[in-house]
Amino acid sequence: MTDWTDVAAVEDVPDEDVLGVVADGLRIALFRLEGEIFALHDLCSHGQAFLSDGFVEDGCVECPLHQGLIDIRTGAARSAPITEAVRSFPTRVIGDRVEVGL
Repeated sequence: MTDWTDVAAVEDVPDEDVLGVVADGLRIALFRLEGEIFALHDLCSHGQAFLSDGFVEDGCVECPLHQGLIDIRTGAARSAPITEAVRSFPTRVIGDRVEVGL
């Protein structure tokens, strides 16, 4: 069973960009792509860099420290030096609020 946690208003998640939030003490990066909201652990799997500080383009977020790419929809590594996926979380919208499954 998924524990859903309210993390943000839908309107606060920018189109084709990222919003960093904290849910139950865990940093989460929220993204909106083509109207759909995605959530990743807000920490690059290659090192100590927050993805919420990264650049979003073509469905990926670029690590601000290493410039490696991570697929926003799945958390999969898309370019070196990142080789491990970033944890992704399910999301849902209830009314005007975004919830993340932790």
